[in-house]
Amino acid sequence: VQLQASGGGLVQPGGSLKLSCAASGAVFEINDMGWYRQAPGKQRELVAGITSGGSTNYADSVKGRFTISRDNAKNTVYLQMNSLKPEDTAVYYCNAAVLRTDWRRANYWGQGTLVTVSS
Repeated sequence: VQLQASGGGLVQPGGSLKLSCAASGAVFEINDMGWYRQAPGKQRELVAGITSGGSTNYADSVKGRFTISRDNAKNTVYLQMNSLKPEDTAVYYCNAAVLRTDWRRANYWGQGTLVTVSS
């Protein structure tokens, strides 16, 4: 199973970006999915999570600005980021709790995509 993240880049404060993360390989079903981020010198933190049923949760720092969504048919999770601030600068990682086709459950991480918010 692989998670491929994309969509990062350089954006000015107040701008928007949309991240995508697609799972491929021996995936039977995906349960919880989420986005985490890690800024230089800081620990990795949860940004947003979404269950298979569509329930969501957000870090207080991004509530009202970021929206997580998923397309179960495409095994893909998205993160729409609006009103970006310099403090949102970080490497963003996607995460998925996967039920594999061999019936084992495992947790997977994407490779990370860099988001830089700067003027």
